[in-house]
Amino acid sequence: MACIDINNLTKDFGQGRGIFDISLSIEQGEVFGFAGVNGAGKTTTIRNLMGFIKPDSGNATINGIDCTKKSAQVKQKVAYIPGEINFPGNDSGEVFLKRQMEMLGRGNWEHCKKICDKLQLDATANIKSMSKGMKQKTAIAAAFAAESDILIMDEPTTGLDPLMRDTFIELLEEQKAMGKTIFMSSHIFKEMEETCDRVALINKGKIIDLVQMDDIRYNKNKRFKLEFKNQESFDRFSELSYQTENVQPEDLQLTVVINDKNINDLMNDLKNYDVAFFKEIKQTFEDYFNQTFKEEA
Repeated sequence: MACIDINNLTKDFGQGRGIFDISLSIEQGEVFGFAGVNGAGKTTTIRNLMGFIKPDSGNATINGIDCTKKSAQVKQKVAYIPGEINFPGNDSGEVFLKRQMEMLGRGNWEHCKKICDKLQLDATANIKSMSKGMKQKTAIAAAFAAESDILIMDEPTTGLDPLMRDTFIELLEEQKAMGKTIFMSSHIFKEMEETCDRVALINKGKIIDLVQMDDIRYNKNKRFKLEFKNQESFDRFSELSYQTENVQPEDLQLTVVINDKNINDLMNDLKNYDVAFFKEIKQTFEDYFNQTFKEEA
């Protein structure tokens, strides 16, 4: 049985807004990313998982517990970071964090303080006077200190600077190493590429792709950018049967697309030409995302 199971989930707000017939299965210990443009349906899906809204059809379960019918039980099992932070009360961050652990019956204040130190969070500050970034750090500290086996996070690094995003990735990798199941939506491609096992792409409320992140990290189809020293070498190489793209005759440049198993053939052929520049162009998840949405459009 999957840890998080979403079956034909639909929530229609009208005028094409909402989510439609979504099905996803997240295994225990998996870090699963959820990516899409603004308004694609990421937050609506997550709110269904947390039981904050009721679907029109379909269902979602977490550890076999129905997210709509038994949402209180789900909330006891899940550490959650919402997309919009709005803390209750007028207490310090420390009081809020301790109260969260007390309500859940899990967590350790000493461990929480270590997380706050890594995030450079002053937990003695009043939560109402905190900046957006400080509130985001407090929400992250609350989620990671809860010691839940399942984390659901909606844009968890919104408002964090790039260095603090790197710290978040380190904390996330610690959770992953402990076997936690993590479902995370994000606009930050780096944190998905470095931490996720799989990523679902959603557009206009529908899943349009499901990618194994290892296929991005270790893509067998490579791209090499070449520049030649003279027109003769450029022209002669262009006549070979290699797949090319981004051909720029005026600069004597082109890009070769080639499978790993044929790279030695390319290296041997290049010995016969005057090459001025040779560089592999790594495909990132951001490249894949942009290409997928370009094709979808």
